[in-house]
Amino acid sequence: MKEFPKKLLIKLAEREKNSALRSLPNLNKLIDFTSNDYLGFAKNEAIYAHTFQLLLNKGISENGSTGSRLLSGNHSLYLELEAQLTKCYKSKSALVFNSGYDANIGFFSTVPQRNDILFYDENIHASIRDGIKMGNAKSYKFKHNDLEDLKSKYEAERSRTSKETAFYLITESVFSMDGDSPDLKDFAEFCTKENIFLIVDEAHAIGVLGKKGEGLVQALGLEKEVFARIITFGKALGSHGAAILGNQQLKSYLINFARSFIYTTGLPPHSIATIISASNFLVSSEGRAQDKVLKKNISFFKNRLKSLKIEKHFITSNSAIHCCIIPGNENIKSVSKKLFDEGFNVKAILSPTVSEGEERLRFCIHSYNTTEEIGLMLQVLKTYL
Repeated sequence: MKEFPKKLLIKLAEREKNSALRSLPNLNKLIDFTSNDYLGFAKNEAIYAHTFQLLLNKGISENGSTGSRLLSGNHSLYLELEAQLTKCYKSKSALVFNSGYDANIGFFSTVPQRNDILFYDENIHASIRDGIKMGNAKSYKFKHNDLEDLKSKYEAERSRTSKETAFYLITESVFSMDGDSPDLKDFAEFCTKENIFLIVDEAHAIGVLGKKGEGLVQALGLEKEVFARIITFGKALGSHGAAILGNQQLKSYLINFARSFIYTTGLPPHSIATIISASNFLVSSEGRAQDKVLKKNISFFKNRLKSLKIEKHFITSNSAIHCCIIPGNENIKSVSKKLFDEGFNVKAILSPTVSEGEERLRFCIHSYNTTEEIGLMLQVLKTYL
């Protein structure tokens, strides 16, 4: 038997030649400016203790879910969590998926139908792109956060479609590889006026934006203007999984047609209990205190960029994600390595993950970073810009 297909070897060689070959990193004890654990919930002992107590109180001892949710995996904690999410996020319903990737491919591969039109931001997440490719709707990208470009593309399509055509728009409240946000009020106003179904991926906004970490949609009071929200639990909530928020008809439709929901084993009880515990902790006084520290650190980071006069290298952001553009895979890997050698874990984002020439360092700010760590790291960075 041949060891490996030649075509695949060629593709790997091309990646290596372009300094874009991925490999799994070793875990390290460096100062963390890479993980999505913005509030430190993944390492929070109080959440761990609450999770254990919740399982104990309910007499749950199973390690696994034993099947898909449509078979044997729909244990009572799922129902408790979805009721909690519906209340917290002022939604008509919530449906939990195993991950944000599963939620996005489940939604976009099944909801927009053949001959429907879907518009998506050119910087939209890869999981959404994959879901769109799996579906049957026509799709068109528009310039990043550019409402005028969207309008022109919509008007062109509207003029040649029937009344039965449904239009969808997907954007992110915080873009994962940029850290910036669209003018969501203007997008929502346009979608309401034109009867476009608006979907917002809130993966990097939950726990970070809003008075209680409810995300940008709710912070702006746009719940009724948005058809669906995708929220995730593996970032600021420090656990795993995701949910789609919408009305009851959407939930029923996804249960019946979303293959990434139907044909997968459900999350184990411990995972669901952890999400419940983290969600409770998020709105507690302790959770709000962590949020205040995070916002203080974000403000310090931005002010430090200005005082060091290096803000021109960064994409404007009010989120926990801040990106420094350094074109070229070799260049960005070199700077990332130098920061690594100084004790800072900062991820280099290479092309083709981002467009060629848009390679960047992606800084994630956390509540557990100190201002001293942030200041020193940026001081070191400045010497390489």
